[in-house]
Amino acid sequence: MQWLKNFIQNYQRKFKMNYIEYINKLIRNSVKKEKEIVLYGQNISTGSCISGLTKGLKVNDHSKIINTPNSENSLVGFGFGLLLNGVNSIFFMKQLDFLFLGIDQLTNTYNYIRTTQPKASFTIVPVIVDSGYEGMMASANNLSDFCAISKIPGYTISNQIDSMCIMKDHLIAPGFRIIGVSQRLFKKPLLLEDSSIKYSFKENIFQYAEGNDLTIVCFNLSFPQSFNLVTKLKKRGITSSLFSVNRAYLGDYSSIIKDVQNTNNIVVIDDSKSDNKLFHPLLTSIYEKTKPKFVDIIARKLTDDQYVPNPDIFDIKSEDIINRFIKSSK
Repeated sequence: MQWLKNFIQNYQRKFKMNYIEYINKLIRNSVKKEKEIVLYGQNISTGSCISGLTKGLKVNDHSKIINTPNSENSLVGFGFGLLLNGVNSIFFMKQLDFLFLGIDQLTNTYNYIRTTQPKASFTIVPVIVDSGYEGMMASANNLSDFCAISKIPGYTISNQIDSMCIMKDHLIAPGFRIIGVSQRLFKKPLLLEDSSIKYSFKENIFQYAEGNDLTIVCFNLSFPQSFNLVTKLKKRGITSSLFSVNRAYLGDYSSIIKDVQNTNNIVVIDDSKSDNKLFHPLLTSIYEKTKPKFVDIIARKLTDDQYVPNPDIFDIKSEDIINRFIKSSK
């Protein structure tokens, strides 16, 4: 019956998209509706098309797709120039780390842009290279580091729900922003395809579960690990609320604080390779309002090893977290 097994697998692959296929579909559907837009970046319509991120892009006669050389500072400035001239554009980048080369544009030029109230859209979509064994030039995975430079709106996407909402409202919208995608998740199956969720879109805080025992808040690209923890807690009879902070700047945490006041317990999960942790102001705000009984912070331990080729795995020990929580409840 191997033929039947192969048929079922092929059918599932045909109709069940993975992470990058779904994001690519959202991008294609968005840009084809635009009357005038410029899409550009290195090999975005040739070769692997950034491993499928920009595969099959099509625009109308008044728009352009441009394959560019590597000149990130100039390319960021190019997008700002289009923005000032009323033209929508998206700059697709192979790697987030190289956005540091556009630091002058991200500070000085954007400082001018923010005073102009632009009607056109400029979005940078970089690949966050977190798949492992890439070395020093793939050591940046925290979008907040870039956004903190000049208070730039930024968003990370990790599943079907947040991809759909963030791409729909931010990919092509007046002004400037950065939307990061995870290389580690490229070939992973979509999470939450059929889930009905509750979320606060205004502040880009998504709530995927609601419980009375424990509040879980995940940052950057740690949603898969956090969702797995919620599933294991449920099997142990522990109900938890799960919040995912998909923005890369500070905002209103009132919904999270209210939940912590109810559960009196919180686990924070952050996979960013940076000392610039977005959860620090969250915890400060929580302690100003309440004093939770149980606080567990799950984050990377930063060492010099992160700058050499390494597996780049952020693996949380769910059972240890659960046991610590149960022990604190006694």
